[in-house]
Amino acid sequence: MQKGVPRGCTAPYTGREVKHMKDSYDIIFAGVGGQGLMLLSAILGKAAVDADMEVLTGEQHGLSQRQGSIYVHFRMGKPISPLIPYGTADMMIAMEATEALRYIEYLRDDGVIIMSNRIMPPPGETEEVALDEERKTKYVTVEAIEKKLREITENIVLLDSLTLAKEAGNPRTENSVLIGAVCSCKDFPIETESVRKAVLDLVPPKTRDANSRAFDLGRDAGGECLG
Repeated sequence: MQKGVPRGCTAPYTGREVKHMKDSYDIIFAGVGGQGLMLLSAILGKAAVDADMEVLTGEQHGLSQRQGSIYVHFRMGKPISPLIPYGTADMMIAMEATEALRYIEYLRDDGVIIMSNRIMPPPGETEEVALDEERKTKYVTVEAIEKKLREITENIVLLDSLTLAKEAGNPRTENSVLIGAVCSCKDFPIETESVRKAVLDLVPPKTRDANSRAFDLGRDAGGECLG
């Protein structure tokens, strides 16, 4: 963790104000199979509909298997198409760091990235490293990914989402950590408590307490990063 950066946040958010002249607020969700990305999209979709906003989504899959790349176009407001044009998304929410880099072309200049510091190498790369007896093969690092992302935007909130989820009492609540961080963004158009309600409505009843705690931890960490 960098010196002076709040617990749960591994990179500072610059606090730059995001402005857009559009009829919709557009988000790219990115992750890999098995992370719960569809639940993440469903939660914000429910919160938007409950707030009387129109929602259009476009789901895209890479490999149709666990750890295959997945991304979702999510548009709320008055969108005219389910697909977000390149270079226009207001926000990216990435549950896996390399997937943020894979789909960065959709984000507009100075858009916002809410992302986990988790890296989940695909099976082929895992095998390559395991078979490298001289240990010359290296995975890409979060630091290298962040450096590339900052060529597009300085508005990055990089969270240790797994640690925060464990602190909340359930390591499977990472999506709620990220959603909480989203609600700390000043220009996000849905009220925080409306999003929290959507979380609690859609997660299994026995995990509601842990998800609520994860939401709060993510929101607090994001708010500290935002300054």
